[in-house]
Amino acid sequence: MLSLNSVSKSFSDRKETVRAVQNVSLEIERGEFCVMLGHSGAGKSTLLKLISGQIDLDEGQITIDGQPLSRRNRRQLQHRIGMVHQHFELVERLSCLDNVMLGCLPWVPWRRSVLRNWNRLERAAACHWLQRVGLEPGHASRPAGQISGGQQQRVAIARALIRRPSLILADEPVASLDPQTGRSILTLLRDAAHQVNIAVLCNLHQPEMAQEFADRIIELSHGKLQFDGTPAAWSCHARGVGGAPVANDTISRKGRPHFGEQAFPPSCEQAKR
Repeated sequence: MLSLNSVSKSFSDRKETVRAVQNVSLEIERGEFCVMLGHSGAGKSTLLKLISGQIDLDEGQITIDGQPLSRRNRRQLQHRIGMVHQHFELVERLSCLDNVMLGCLPWVPWRRSVLRNWNRLERAAACHWLQRVGLEPGHASRPAGQISGGQQQRVAIARALIRRPSLILADEPVASLDPQTGRSILTLLRDAAHQVNIAVLCNLHQPEMAQEFADRIIELSHGKLQFDGTPAAWSCHARGVGGAPVANDTISRKGRPHFGEQAFPPSCEQAKR
């Protein structure tokens, strides 16, 4: 689904050249929840920006759903990617429903989006995804700025999912949240990968959370791929390279939000008038 082949990216100024990503190759399939670990400056956020087409790579190739990412088809492939950010990136004065609908902008005419003139199917789809991420029906009409940080991140995940993407990129999605709320958000992202059958690539700074939730851990260091494997194998790797052992986490999953077994609504594209 997502393939990176010898991807490299450097940034230069008058004093030096920084090789932010160096010859990274990996593949991620639908249904996988992959967590990317690494110290600050390891290249994690740069790699996500390369995959999302926000910046151009210097060398190598990125393929999404079998199509190479290029300047020519960048916009088309970006429609297949949902983004989840550390600081939510919501319009706080708009309702939660309107924020979710912003995920449909590639398919909704500009004039209708400005007037927030959503049709019945579009509203139904937005309400569906708000419910799937664990928010009550009453949240749909509430301004996004009047709900908690954890609830705002749920809205952001619903906004990503309404696109029916092939891939979700989550850049430090729990960094602004307390540990309990962060775990509930990672549960949602993992369930999205498994139950909606999409690929999720998530940057984290918390190895214990990666150990608990990831299907697969990818580690970067100074722009280079250092590890790619299961959480159990990563724990052994971390000990082997001098890292502290990852503590066993026994926090119960009982009561965590979980995607229901509901029929999917139409996609944004199908809901067009």
